[in-house]
Amino acid sequence: MSKQTLTITDNRTGQTIELPIEHDTVPAIGLRQLKVQADDFGMMLYDPGYTNTASCKSQVTFVDGDKGILRYRGYPIERLAKESTFLEVAYLLLFGELPTASKLTDWNARVMAQTRIDDGLKNLLQTFPADAHPMGVLISAVAAMSTFYPEAKQVHDSETRLRQVLRMLGQLPTAVAFAYRNGRGLPAIEPDAALGYSDNFLHMMGFAGDGDGGIDPVLARAMDVLFVLHADHEQNCSTSALRNIASSDADPYCAVAGAIGALYGPLHGGANEAVLRMLAEIGDVKKIPAYLDRVKGREVRLMGFGHRVYKNYDPRAQIVKKIAYEVFDVTGSNPLIDIAVELERTAIEDDYFVSRRLYPNVDFYSGIIYQAMGFPVEIFPVLFALGRTPGWLAQWMELMGDAEQRIARPRQIYLGEGERPYPPIGERG
Repeated sequence: MSKQTLTITDNRTGQTIELPIEHDTVPAIGLRQLKVQADDFGMMLYDPGYTNTASCKSQVTFVDGDKGILRYRGYPIERLAKESTFLEVAYLLLFGELPTASKLTDWNARVMAQTRIDDGLKNLLQTFPADAHPMGVLISAVAAMSTFYPEAKQVHDSETRLRQVLRMLGQLPTAVAFAYRNGRGLPAIEPDAALGYSDNFLHMMGFAGDGDGGIDPVLARAMDVLFVLHADHEQNCSTSALRNIASSDADPYCAVAGAIGALYGPLHGGANEAVLRMLAEIGDVKKIPAYLDRVKGREVRLMGFGHRVYKNYDPRAQIVKKIAYEVFDVTGSNPLIDIAVELERTAIEDDYFVSRRLYPNVDFYSGIIYQAMGFPVEIFPVLFALGRTPGWLAQWMELMGDAEQRIARPRQIYLGEGERPYPPIGERG
């Protein structure tokens, strides 16, 4: 049987070292043994964007981008999206197992009991200008919650951690709805703990969809599934940001606020907005071939296609596409859907895109659904954040219990000046 080690020879010195292989990785710190001079710092890995560096061991989410697989705690995303509710999936991510019926009932009640927000947070949310971007408001609101719940700093106390998890899951949708309506000069709608999680969110936003002042069950279910599809996605930019912040033992509100800040960037959380703008620019199915020619000529980008991880069809995209038609049966068809469907069909039959493994991702259809439900474009990344919150919290909980983790502190390759003499101000050129 072969040895589970990697042998490395430094051709500068002839030195050979042997590193253990575990889970198809080697400990990067072992490279420090390779030195030209005895007082050298030692060899490091250079990996911009962490494209091939594992920063943690996790049991939360599995992604195989080449095969188009996404699983939460071992359960395929397709089955969870079809069978489970968002709060059920949140329980799974946080605690590792699907709840029994009685545990799910208790869990739902505990989360929904936390849906009212502090008066101080309401006052803060009323200070933002009407045109404030919802993501900036959400970052501020979550960070402010750290001041309302100072016991959250006891990050190594399991009961305290759970209280913050319940508060964040319960209160973030309320804060979002309150800020949304306040910015439009509309009165706040209080949460209704008797409703389901997504029903309550749409209720607080004022998005009644059944004609009788209630929430259409199709729209509530669509919202729930979209939350499920965004609930976690392994060590992406925002999750890595959260883990970095939390590694210093910062409280979870500060860590989640940082994750939302990372999500705010258009390369992470704003892709579905970019898809809508692209479809509007195309404007007609007849103009798709000309637009794709511009993509090939690198004049414009094909938004909603391709993914840093997936080199196959994003498993979430098929689910979202099906939901889109269910939503349009309630809201009426969105003309952009015809363009989207034809754009997808044309692109996945074109060798240019197939050879580059560019397939639709979860963002390609989600923005069209949000728009049909009545959400303004600028709130799309906030919906992403609401869905991702249980995943961030599950990753935070896992980090807090990981004895191997240390405060995050990447290395750098210094290419600046060496020591220089300090010139008096009158002698500087």
